Amino acid sequence: MVAKTTKAKTTKAKTTKAKTTKAKTTKAKTTKAKTTKAKTTKAKTTKAKTTKAKTTKAKTTKVKPTKTSRKKTICISHKEDTDGISSAALIRQAFGGDAVLVDYPGQMDGLRQVAADEKLKSLYICDLGLSKKTQDEFVEILTTLRKNRVSVTYIDHHDIDPGVVKSLEKIKVKFIHDVNECTAVQVYSAFKSKLSDHASFIATCAAITDYMEDRPIGSKLLQIYDRQFALISATVLTYNIVGHQKDPDYLLYLVEELADSKFPHEIPNTFEFAQIQVEKLSKMIAKVKVGMKTMKNLGYMEILDAGASGAVNFVLGLSGKDVGIAYKERIDHGIYAVSVRGSKSLKTHLGKIVNILAADLGGSGGGHDKACGAVIPKDKIKTFIKELNKKLN
Repeated sequence: MVAKTTKAKTTKAKTTKAKTTKAKTTKAKTTKAKTTKAKTTKAKTTKAKTTKAKTTKAKTTKVKPTKTSRKKTICISHKEDTDGISSAALIRQAFGGDAVLVDYPGQMDGLRQVAADEKLKSLYICDLGLSKKTQDEFVEILTTLRKNRVSVTYIDHHDIDPGVVKSLEKIKVKFIHDVNECTAVQVYSAFKSKLSDHASFIATCAAITDYMEDRPIGSKLLQIYDRQFALISATVLTYNIVGHQKDPDYLLYLVEELADSKFPHEIPNTFEFAQIQVEKLSKMIAKVKVGMKTMKNLGYMEILDAGASGAVNFVLGLSGKDVGIAYKERIDHGIYAVSVRGSKSLKTHLGKIVNILAADLGGSGGGHDKACGAVIPKDKIKTFIKELNKKLN
């Protein structure tokens, strides 16, 4: 009896143990299942959040380029003289960006190329006068840029049609214009707070070489410096610019060096390059004496081996006339690039006459009262000279 009871108790114990083990196993499985379910749920939630984040990121990425696609700053400026180069340097110092340097025959081509840049955000146009031939397209291009929300600033000192001024104001182009100061001086005055102290010297050199150092602001800037130091610096800079018209990379290098507040004598080899140009000009005197021709009111000469702007003052002085004309063929454009200078006693405004006359002949031109230029079709150059001589009566 005792043995049976013990056996029964043992069996009961085993049964109880088995039940307990089964319960624990069931509980463990249940716990594991819950844990697995929880992990799965968490994983799904995480995946859902990740998917949502990716979707949000994708949407953001899709919108972002339209807001930041336009970020370039470009200054397009005149490449043939110190005023244009100095203006580009001051704009670069104040706002950064790139410079595009053009002459008058390539002015509109250069503007078209710059305007076609879809990343253009801010455009500065310096020391590039307009003519009857170019002004309508100029306004048209700037109108398109303004519609595309490109900021445009036009700084110049050449005579301009009042109708063009109204058109530019209508499309909200920032227009800085004064015929009594050179362009670089106006750039300096407008953005002085963004420029270094050295910028005043760059503007002074431009005023000297544009014969505008006696104007209200130009004269005050010149007073800051020793006159002879400023004169030789401006002259060296001018000769480097004139002597490198076929080397666009060097001209851009000059812009960068001036923007870095370098004096002309601190730029390597500038005096050596100036000496080369001086030697060329000294030989030009003899050539002008032999090759120059005259009419009643002017002297004129075709230049074959130098720039017209470098020879025109010799033509003016040696001819004994009130007006001197030098012109050089630009084979790449099928035109003559013409430089015109007037004596101090001349009362006629050359820039206005040349603008109208050049447009009538299918070219373009204009400028100041005693210094201007023109682009004349090759077959019309003789007509241009004859008609200008008549108008000077």
